[in-house]
Amino acid sequence: MAAIPITRTISIDSDELSESFTRAGGPGGQHVNTTDSAVMLRFDVGNSPSLPLAVKNRLAVLAGSRLTRDGVLVLRSEGARSQLLNRQEVRERLVDLIREATIVPKRRRPTKPSKAAKAKRVDGKTKRSVVKSLRGRVTD
Repeated sequence: MAAIPITRTISIDSDELSESFTRAGGPGGQHVNTTDSAVMLRFDVGNSPSLPLAVKNRLAVLAGSRLTRDGVLVLRSEGARSQLLNRQEVRERLVDLIREATIVPKRRRPTKPSKAAKAKRVDGKTKRSVVKSLRGRVTD
């Protein structure tokens, strides 16, 4: 089948995805009882040759409870009456999730407040302390 583009350098082969269809609740009237419009998409993250290891690790964190113990990402869509619309929606969610996993988070550089900032903070506290101490009883 065709490849699903994720980024300029990453694409997933459609053969890596497995879809199953079940009956969905929600709108549809009597018609909903006869059609399998809900889509359950499975993508084996751990064994995917298309994704780099770093992206797989970030995807596993982002997926959370949607990832099985075997490393299979399971997404379900049953919002639309149409099976085709549900298939498109669940594939878009997969692509968005993988795109989010391709973004490398910036490393936090620990910083310390400057001497001037520390002095300003202590000076403000001292002034506030003086104001509060003047609120007490007046003594001669």
